[in-house]
Order: sequence, then C-alpha cells, then structure tokens
Amino acid sequence: MNRRSAHPGTTGTPQPLAPRARRTIRLNNTFQLLFNLLWWMPVFYAYQRQAGLSDGQIFGIQSIYYIAFCLFEIPTGLVADRIGARNCLRAGAVVMTAANLAPLLAPTYTGFLAHFLAIAAGRSLTSGAASAYLYDSLRAQGAGEHYLKAEGQARAWGLGAKVLCWPLVGPLMDLAHGAPYALSAVSAAGSLLCALVLPGRAAPSPHAASPRRRSAALHDATAALRTLRATPWLALVMVQGVAVFTLSRICQVNLFQPVLLDHGIGEGSHGAVLAAMTVAEAVASARPQWLTPRLRPASWVTLLSLAMAATLAGLALGGPWTVVVLLCLFAAVCGFVYPLQRKLVNDAIPHGAPRATLLSVESIVDRAVCALAAVATGAYLAAGHLDALLWHSTLLTAALLTVWHLATRRSRSRAHTDPPLASTTAPIREHAGSPREAATARH
Repeated sequence: MNRRSAHPGTTGTPQPLAPRARRTIRLNNTFQLLFNLLWWMPVFYAYQRQAGLSDGQIFGIQSIYYIAFCLFEIPTGLVADRIGARNCLRAGAVVMTAANLAPLLAPTYTGFLAHFLAIAAGRSLTSGAASAYLYDSLRAQGAGEHYLKAEGQARAWGLGAKVLCWPLVGPLMDLAHGAPYALSAVSAAGSLLCALVLPGRAAPSPHAASPRRRSAALHDATAALRTLRATPWLALVMVQGVAVFTLSRICQVNLFQPVLLDHGIGEGSHGAVLAAMTVAEAVASARPQWLTPRLRPASWVTLLSLAMAATLAGLALGGPWTVVVLLCLFAAVCGFVYPLQRKLVNDAIPHGAPRATLLSVESIVDRAVCALAAVATGAYLAAGHLDALLWHSTLLTAALLTVWHLATRRSRSRAHTDPPLASTTAPIREHAGSPREAATARH
C-alpha cells in the first residue's frame, strides 16, 4: 500500500475522476457557493436598524432563528431520506430564494422574522442533504476517495466568493438600498438551477430502494436512533465534532468583534480582518491533503480542536498584531478540520442507514451546545471577563477531549480494529463489529 501518496482518508493514489463525477463535483461546488452567498450578512444589523427595529427586536429574531433551526433539522432530515437528497436540495433553494425576497417585500419586524424563519428552513433542508448527496453520489460512481477533497473544495469556493463579494456590499447599498437582499435572492435562484441539473446517483442507495422508504417518517427517525445506539463510534465522532463547531462559532461570530475592540482595533478594520480570516480558512479548506496520513482522521480532529482551543488562550496574551495573526490561524485550522470532521461522520454511518437524518441529528447537537455556550459567553462579556472566558474555554475543551479520548479507547477495545487511516470509500472501522462487516460495508 502506497501511503506516501495518499491524502487523509485514502489508502493510495486516488483514481482519476470520470466525467460524470467531475460534473457532480463542479455542480455541487457551484450550488454550495451560490446557496450560501448571503450578501446581506455584513450589513443585516444596520439594515434592520434603518428599517426601524430595536436592538431587542433584532436579537430576539436571532434567538428565534437558532431555535427554529434546531426544530427544523429533524423533519427536514427525514424528508431528505424519503424524497431523496437531490430533491431536498431543490426544495431548500426554492425556500432560500423566497426568504431573501421577504425583507424587500416587507421591511418590517414581521418581514424580517419571516425572512429568518425561512432561512432556517432552507438551510436545514440542505445541511444534511448536501453532504449526503455528494458522499453517496461519488461512492456510487466509484469515486468515494475524492469525497474529502470535494467537500473541502466546496467550502473553499464559498469562502472565496464571500471574500470577493462582501467588500462590495457597502457601495452597492449606496446605489440601491435593497441590493444585498436582491443579490442574495439571485444567488439562491442560481443555486436552484444547479440543483435542477445535478446528476442522479449511478445506483440507488439501499435505504432509498428499501421498503422503509414507503414507511412513516417516524420509522426513519427510529432507524436513526437505533443506528446511533448500535454504532458507538458514530456517536463518539458526533460528540467530537461538537468541540469543533462550538469553538468555531463562538470565536468567529460571538467573540470576533469583542476581541478586536478589546485590543484597540477599531471597527473600520474589522472587515479587513474578517476578509483575511476567510482567505486563510478557504485555502486550508481546499487543501486537507496537506495533513500527513500517518495519523488517523479522528486523531487529526482531536489535535486540531486542541489547536483551536490553544489559539483562544493566545488571544488573551497577545497584542493587536498577534491577535490578528492568531485569528487567521484559528480560521485556517477551522478550514482543515471541517471537511475532515464531515468525512469522519459520513464514514461512520453504516451502509443503508438514513444518512441525511443522522447528519441532521449531528447538526441539532452542535447547535444545541452552541446555544448554551452563547448564553455563557454573554454572561462573561457582560461581567467584563473576556480573558477569563478565553482561558476557561481552552481548559474546558481540553478536559472534554480527554474524556472523549478515554471513551474512544474503550470503544476500540471492544471493536479491536482501528486502522491508521480509513478509506473514503469505506466506513471507519471503529464502528464495524468484525473485519467481515467492515468489508461488507466497504462494498
């Protein structure tokens, strides 16, 4: 086995992509770019203030949005497993297009509330379905070893587009006040066109072809819970991803501006720093193969999570320029770890299980923990204890990952098979009960 030529998640040199697989990857990249290109993101707070909304109304809508996202994740994951991931992507694009038009049609509290509720519905329709579609499609076409790189490329394309487009939002608003929302609707409509021409899988998945597709949605939810109970490795991988998502969300959304302001970096420079962070994350997302294959993907996620936590502690110690460099480093680590974590979860899902539903379960867990972390973050900031928050986040992450490592060792002792590096075409062996089951799942 030639491990030197393999990137993380492969067992050798990947086979060349067939034209159909290349088309699938290109369309998926374009879909992800356009669907997630929300032009209004840098200005939505100021836009709502200009529309007459108070701070209480604006942040109240945000709270409702996160709650709605968690609630929508369960039914939308079930829908994706029943109607097919590709159809779910199309539905999500339709909802997202309508969502971005709502503030233009009704620039009121009700209109913005409807806007964010529809955004939550549209994003939940695609959050698990997009990854499930790409993973199943490439595997059905014999190109499963390309999944990790394709997932990273899609994220890099989207981040790169934001770097190019977000600086234009201010001048465009001066020309036409509603331009950010109109352009977001146009982008979402473009993602719908991509979803309409996405190729179908070469072969139907066992789950979609089985009689369970005709059963009630409750049966799919029960099947997902049975899968989690019967596959300890899958549950462990999902728990590991909580640290990644929570650290990323808290730092890049909640703490980004407070940290810069605390170090004397004015608001006029925040956009440039955010653009630099986005570039760092985009470059890393497109190059997961830079990580050495000598470590298992799960070990890489653990090490990168610890690196993210250590970077938070560094923010409490450094000066202004050091903080900017550390924020860019944090973003780069996020770029590496996100596609790797996504691959781990997909590999750990047994063949024939309701993939989109299980990915939605992971998303619910991530956002539920992040919601609790956001409450704690607000309490720390209100008390003026930013540095304490950074240190406590680092220590808590290290402690939780230590517990996770001990649980993983116990799981491995039961499974007694743990290869140094898993194939992208096969589920991670930690969840297989025997070598024969692993070989069966691989095919």
